[in-house]
Amino acid sequence: MKNGEMKIEIAKFGVEEWLNTWEKKADFDIAQSSIAALKFSELTALAGKSPAAFMQSIAEQELDYGWIEGSPTFKKLVSELYQHVDPEHILQTNGATGANLLVMYALLEPGDHVVTMFPTYQQLYDIPRSLGAKVDFVTLTAEHNWKLEMEQLAAAITPATKMICLNNANNPTGTLLTKQELTQIAGLAREVGAYVLVDEVYAPLRAEQQFTSIADIYEKGIATNSLSKTYSLPGLRIGWVAAPSDKIIELLRKYRDYTLISSGVLGDELAILALRHQKDILARNRKIVSENLAILKKWVKSEPRVSLVLPNYVSTSFIKLDIPEGDYPFCVSLLQATGVLLVPGSAFGMPQYARLGYCCEKHILVQGLTLLSQYLKKFEQPK
Repeated sequence: MKNGEMKIEIAKFGVEEWLNTWEKKADFDIAQSSIAALKFSELTALAGKSPAAFMQSIAEQELDYGWIEGSPTFKKLVSELYQHVDPEHILQTNGATGANLLVMYALLEPGDHVVTMFPTYQQLYDIPRSLGAKVDFVTLTAEHNWKLEMEQLAAAITPATKMICLNNANNPTGTLLTKQELTQIAGLAREVGAYVLVDEVYAPLRAEQQFTSIADIYEKGIATNSLSKTYSLPGLRIGWVAAPSDKIIELLRKYRDYTLISSGVLGDELAILALRHQKDILARNRKIVSENLAILKKWVKSEPRVSLVLPNYVSTSFIKLDIPEGDYPFCVSLLQATGVLLVPGSAFGMPQYARLGYCCEKHILVQGLTLLSQYLKKFEQPK
């Protein structure tokens, strides 16, 4: 901090505070935004090995720091997810949360101007605020299908804008920025020399749908990602930063030395295993998303107190609740009465909504939605 400037207290992280309090008390967790997590045995089976055989294959591996930025193999496999990002432009991090923190810590200073969408992942506006940046929002609405309006974004950007922070697909709504829209955003950012940080953990899972990374279309674009959501491995805590610019990566590298030495050799080995078999994982997860989304669509049509802008084949959805009480007490009482867990929209600053993570195991989703419908019936007027 500069002389005379005070550290700004960061707000409580609404979603994480809620999950830390309630998720282990749930019988039917339909709140999470990851696709049903792979078991260790399922992951090793992709390589034709039992868990014991896999562990034996790395039994002589020294548990030292390993490759500080991620192994060359890891960096090469991640770079292959992009069109214009070389392996040396990949930095391994502690999940996408670690990647986002690294980027904002390295690039933002007190007094900088940041533009972001709302609602979005709370990190993307409260970390900049805690660093002393001024944050302006472009509000997404259900009436406009949670679409980022380019005219509003352009109006929010000023010559002083240092960074645009986005979530693609959006958490919690599950809606997607297209390549055309990202190209427009890059053009707006280029006019003022702003960075564009895009948290890309929610890549869509539709076979015919092409996903475009900001790192492939903008020279000051920075993509963060991880194996947590689309790849069903949140427990590995392996993520990365990808950027096409030597200058950006060198700066991030300096700050990374202060925030994370390495992710560890075991995590790196498991990440490599997952990336080598990503086609198998994505095929599994496309099936889960497609089948569970059909269940969710049918349920929403039959449930008079719920409406939904459908997510774009990603693992998170954001339902609107037509209920005569607040979403937060409703979600608490729902959990206590039925064992069903949602994330209240208030945790995202959006009252009367709830995040519904429909990509859990199918039987959990079906039972969870059934119990949720039964519970909503308490609001019906007696005849």
